[in-house]
Formats: sequence, C-alpha cells, structure tokens
Amino acid sequence: MVSQIEFVLKERNRGFHLITDEIISKLPSLPSTGILHLFIKHTSAGLTINENTDPEVRFDLENIFNHVVQEGEPYYTHIYEGEDDMPSHAKSIIAGMNLSIPITNGKLNLGIWQGIYLCEFRNRGGNRKMVATILS
Repeated sequence: MVSQIEFVLKERNRGFHLITDEIISKLPSLPSTGILHLFIKHTSAGLTINENTDPEVRFDLENIFNHVVQEGEPYYTHIYEGEDDMPSHAKSIIAGMNLSIPITNGKLNLGIWQGIYLCEFRNRGGNRKMVATILS
C-alpha cells in the first residue's frame, strides 16, 4: 500500500535544523513495516540525517558548507536574489533533496543518535514544502 501527503515546514533561518519531531507530527499513523520517503520541493534547501543530540554538529556543518561553497564569488552569474542565491543551489545538490527511512514497528527506524535535518541554505528561505510517501 502507498500513501502520500504534502505539508509545509515552518520557516527557519539559515542553518541546519533538527526537524524529526515536526516531520513525525505531520505524518499519519505509520504502518508496522515500510519505508518513509521524504522529498523537499525546493532547489535552495536540502534534507539529510545526522547527529540528533549535540547542536554543535549543526553549527559546524553550517561552517563547513559555507567554507566549501562561498558566497560572493566573482564567477557566479545567477545572483538575482542576493549573494546566498547561487551558493544555496550548489549546497542543495551536495546535501540532497530526499531521504528514505525504514519504518519498523510503526516508528521511524533511525539510529539512536540520528535525526532528520532541514538544511536551509537561504538567509530567508520561507516555508518549505515537503512530500512524504509511505510505502507499506
């Protein structure tokens, strides 16, 4: 069986944000076993799974991404929406826009230290639209 819902994440500032609980709150009851596929409908944000306890990890990831893909490079031509515009597109390719998470015993089967991150690469990205597909 397959079900699918679309929902909106609340607006967040630039950075890496732990959104596991917000995602779970938007989902219907999960099947006993299956897969949750998440897709973010934007080209300037991403999704990933990482450390769910120490917020310094999210801070460090922001710094790493900003070091790897810097703003204000003279070779950028896609700058219509500001200096964070083109770098946000490049960062979303690196992070990715979708996740697949196993469902076991009606819960997301994440590791003990794992959580779902919204990678917000824009200074003001706005609300982010998501698609959740549940396969059981």
